[in-house]
Amino acid sequence: MGIELRRLRDAVRMTAAEAGAYVGMSGAHLGHVESGRTPIPEDKLRTLLATYGCESKTFTEALVAWSEAPRGWWYQHKRDTTAYARDLAEMESMATHLSEFQPVHLPGLLQTPEYVKALIQATYPDSSTAFTERGLEFRLKRQELLTRHSAPTYHAIIHEAAFQMHFVDTAIMRRQIVHIIEVARLPHITLQIVPFRSGTLPAVGTPFAIFCGSDPALSTIYLEHDVGSVFLHDHEHITRYGEIFNRLATLALPPVIPESERVSYSTRDSFSLLQHLLYVL
Repeated sequence: MGIELRRLRDAVRMTAAEAGAYVGMSGAHLGHVESGRTPIPEDKLRTLLATYGCESKTFTEALVAWSEAPRGWWYQHKRDTTAYARDLAEMESMATHLSEFQPVHLPGLLQTPEYVKALIQATYPDSSTAFTERGLEFRLKRQELLTRHSAPTYHAIIHEAAFQMHFVDTAIMRRQIVHIIEVARLPHITLQIVPFRSGTLPAVGTPFAIFCGSDPALSTIYLEHDVGSVFLHDHEHITRYGEIFNRLATLALPPVIPESERVSYSTRDSFSLLQHLLYVL
């Protein structure tokens, strides 16, 4: 919410002090609101949005809902997670649709506990058991998103390479694949695999996710990096990554579908590739 308020203020070329004066706030106070450190009452928020010329009712109501939302479960993990991880959990919880591309690792929302542990231990070889367990707890809590009552629609595209990584043993990967197949049969989840034999991939060198809210203007791009993740909010980046994701979807095999809806077992699709991987592992 703070980022959106800052973006709107910058668009009308107002200083924090000038904007704050309309709602009885100092520039420093408004700066804390824009940084996400301080809440803002609904009446002041609506006045600011009107001051910035915001005419979209959907956009306004979405920001009001964000401002009134109670602190999420991720705040309980402030001491044992990074700010990037908590921001990711918050973005996931507020999205109505989530699209994700993973070229090397399986998506965090689809990982089994034993896969999570193996990934943490491979990434942080000197980590303690307590560190691994806290990381596992945080990851499993994020995964509740997909089975909650108001779950967002979720579209994951995974490169076949992610299933060939050897930081987990064969038994763990087999159980992981079975888990992915089961989860992918949920009606609000779409899962596609990009095979090694696909065409040339778009020029994308990092995993990314697209979070969409109730208003298209609230869409956000998440780029995953080892040294610190990045959130992008401007229209140009959202459009570009949306096009990249659509291109990946055309290069990927058709999605996993429920067994009862399968028409032909000779179809080359994501489900068939996962079955093949189970066979050759």
